[in-house]
Amino acid sequence: MSFLNQALSVALDRRQALLAELHAQGTDCYRLFHGSQEGAAGLTIDRYGPQLLIQSFHESLASDVVPGLIDTVQRHLGLELLPVYNDRSGGNSRIDRQDSVFQASEAALQDGVGHEGGLKYRVRARHAGQDPLLFLDLRNARSWVRQHSAGKSVLNLFAYTCGVGLSAAAGGAREVCNLDFAEGNLAVGRENGTLNPQLPPMQFIQSDYFPAIRQLAGLPVTARRGQKLPAYPRLLPRQYDLVLLDPPAWAKSAFGTVDLWRDYQSLLKPALLATAEDGVLICCNNLAKVPIDEWQEQVLRCAEKAGRPVREWQVIRPADDFPSLDNQPPLKTLVLQF
Repeated sequence: MSFLNQALSVALDRRQALLAELHAQGTDCYRLFHGSQEGAAGLTIDRYGPQLLIQSFHESLASDVVPGLIDTVQRHLGLELLPVYNDRSGGNSRIDRQDSVFQASEAALQDGVGHEGGLKYRVRARHAGQDPLLFLDLRNARSWVRQHSAGKSVLNLFAYTCGVGLSAAAGGAREVCNLDFAEGNLAVGRENGTLNPQLPPMQFIQSDYFPAIRQLAGLPVTARRGQKLPAYPRLLPRQYDLVLLDPPAWAKSAFGTVDLWRDYQSLLKPALLATAEDGVLICCNNLAKVPIDEWQEQVLRCAEKAGRPVREWQVIRPADDFPSLDNQPPLKTLVLQF
């Protein structure tokens, strides 16, 4: 057995109890191998319902390696899955995913349905975007939202494909608003809503984060220096009972720059002001080089300066399919209660 297959076998053995628990909860989307912490940096293996997604980020896998990984996973799970290998080690990996190493079947590249906590999610092993349609390390946060959203108004910022919004709707939220700049992301969010017709309908707003959140917070909308102010949807000031802020590591538009390393405060302050006085703000930072203690101190200090001191706070850590040997997982999630 190769070193890589041996490391994968150990990882799968470690997950036996967790996978049994997840299956009992109606969940079939999870990480099977977290290479950076389990012996092969730059390699991830995930299950998304019927699909098995293998991705390499540092270097391509050899053509004789992928079938062995697939066989190891399927033997441990006792399932036949639809495997896809995405090599993301090249600079053009976002748009150029060729099957030069492993030929995915036509069925594997079709849209599928994955499940989390009994909810249905659209899964797609390869698409025009860069990342899978459901971020698996946010599962515990989605579960928290589902358990604490009954009767509340919920604002899902940087909503992506609206998994948090769907969880809030399933938890009995009286109103769910998903906000994202990309219409393609929101289109998948609408698909997710359609896949779960038992849930109340959600709202969707396509907008750059800065004009939307500043309007909700009652702040003026401004453009970056030297930029002309583009058109944007007009929103009235209001606050939500539960707000989730999960920005990307970096992005730039005419309205401002998302930069989790240098300027998290510009994202956080208006989100604080759009959260109800006795509400909850869940904020995330997925930048691996940011230590959780430093970021947590920064968040609490920003809340104090904004006139929204935090009454209670807690950390939500990713589940055990995302192990962290140094207890510093890349995804950091804080629940702030006011």
